[in-house]
Amino acid sequence: MCRIHGQFNTPTRPGELSAVSAAQHHGGPDAQTWATGPGWALGSNRLAVMDPHGGDQPYRLGDHITVVFNGEIYNHTELRARLRARGHHIPGHCDGSLLPALYAEYGTAFTDHLDGMYAIAVVDTRREPTLVLAVDDMGMKPLYYQHDAHHQRISFASELPALLAFDAVTARAWEAGLEEYLATKTPFGEQTMFDHIRVLPPASTLIATPTRGPRLIRRTTPAQPGLPPGPEAGPEAAEGLLARLRRQVHRLLHADVPVAAVVSGGLDSSLVAALAAEAHPALHTFTIGYKGEGWPGEERHFARQVADRIGAHHHEVELDPATLPDLLPDVVRHLGQPNADPITLPSLALFRAIRGAGFTVALTGDAADELLAGYDRVRHALTIPPGRPWSTGYTDALAAVPQVLREELYTADYRAFVKDRGPAGERLAGLLAAQEESQTPPPHQAAGGDRRLDILTRFETGTRMPAYDLRRVDHMSMAAAVEVRLPYCQPAVQHYARALPAALKVTPRRGKDVLYTAAARHLPPAVLGRPKQPFTLPVTAMLRPGTPLFSHARDVLSTARLRRAGQLDAARVQRLFTEQAETPSNRAALAIWALLVHQLWLDHFPPAPAAALPAGPGGGAGREAHR
Repeated sequence: MCRIHGQFNTPTRPGELSAVSAAQHHGGPDAQTWATGPGWALGSNRLAVMDPHGGDQPYRLGDHITVVFNGEIYNHTELRARLRARGHHIPGHCDGSLLPALYAEYGTAFTDHLDGMYAIAVVDTRREPTLVLAVDDMGMKPLYYQHDAHHQRISFASELPALLAFDAVTARAWEAGLEEYLATKTPFGEQTMFDHIRVLPPASTLIATPTRGPRLIRRTTPAQPGLPPGPEAGPEAAEGLLARLRRQVHRLLHADVPVAAVVSGGLDSSLVAALAAEAHPALHTFTIGYKGEGWPGEERHFARQVADRIGAHHHEVELDPATLPDLLPDVVRHLGQPNADPITLPSLALFRAIRGAGFTVALTGDAADELLAGYDRVRHALTIPPGRPWSTGYTDALAAVPQVLREELYTADYRAFVKDRGPAGERLAGLLAAQEESQTPPPHQAAGGDRRLDILTRFETGTRMPAYDLRRVDHMSMAAAVEVRLPYCQPAVQHYARALPAALKVTPRRGKDVLYTAAARHLPPAVLGRPKQPFTLPVTAMLRPGTPLFSHARDVLSTARLRRAGQLDAARVQRLFTEQAETPSNRAALAIWALLVHQLWLDHFPPAPAAALPAGPGGGAGREAHR
């Protein structure tokens, strides 16, 4: 696991590479290296997980193929044997060291042979110099880039603050960003909160040469053979899902450094930990709690029951609410752009504690809800009969701030801007509804499955999860030099679960029904029978008069600061504090939290003047057909 960065079709100063590397040193404290050539530079910050004493980056094949890599390749043993049989010499046993040979064999299709999570950069100078950037099929390892169309220059990095450390990269807030952020809690798709800075979408490869602008190829992933049983075979389907999840959990435990598991006390992470304990009897588990009594949604006792049941060495990390104002700027800086999920803050504290206890790798339960219809918003959307509107209610549930309140909070000028462009939630709802009306079936549609559920699962896993969940998990864990591994994101689990009939995922009582069935013999009854709740910070209770967080939010969201930014009505924001003080509510608290995070982001990343921006629409890449 590493952080990577580089530039293409432009000279790069050594001091510039040092500055970029320093900006993401936390994610790769074990080595900082780079390679340069005429018009290109590749750099790496290494977090040593496999082959700690080898595996030095950049990886090279001769003088013409140079690679840097962030992630883990789980099938590297099989690939290494195949490549050696073809005559390649691959030093050491680090997973990334085989990448130059794999690229030499298969060209830009080399990613078709990878099973893992990754962001990879290749410079190939055998003919016309070529840059290849690629990310994994789920988007577990982000890669941000800026394309300067005037100079055909590309700069990229694993984290936004590192990308901004390049001399040629400028930071300017995307004007539509505030509306997009408040409507969906973070920007979706390729656009970031910075104008002209994009993120590679899942399952994509970007190819560039000095004479041709970047082309973005969206890869297709073939369905795996062996569809699950039909809806009448619930127990068999549950066993099939459990068997695949077990194999992936056991596989992801392999590392040359200590491995732990995060347990929230809910179904998804608890089952991962239970399966991990089968192969790792000395497993250590970690959960988060809050200092003081009576915090709503406290889950520590459920996590403790799971740890006792599976025989794990359990650690409870206790976060003092008085420290939240000091921790929040670190969270915002490491995220690089706003994310309104309050779990970002305890996540950073948790991963720091995991690293402090001597662990470099942690397994989590992320992605099960998206994959198996675990969210209430999905279940509710499925109850609405065909022909009746459903997508607006679904997109409303995604918002940090409801549309009616957003319109009240905006200044007249920004409200008019949003109206001309179209409110973000309305546009998204229209796109989802149009997909249901289309006659084209979505790829990998479940056998006998509900069309609306297929649409929502594709959106949850392919659009929302990479932006909202996976980037958050990556940035918060790597801020503490911890590699997170995600069993539910493994292809074998993903393909099997997507092919399950809708009736096995969603029942009138609950979502993820097949996963509950699979976990029945492995978890305590109290965990299986508890109501679903998010693993999050009790922000409504912590944002009350007299608490450090409430005072901090009032200071940050001052009238002077808001007027400087010019998008929010300062008087209406102050009334939001009054509402929360007099009648605390999730609506007001999450709105305050979201605005607080956004303002801290503006404070940390002050926008550059418009004249400093690179030429070219959107700073992105041209498109090619899927392959």
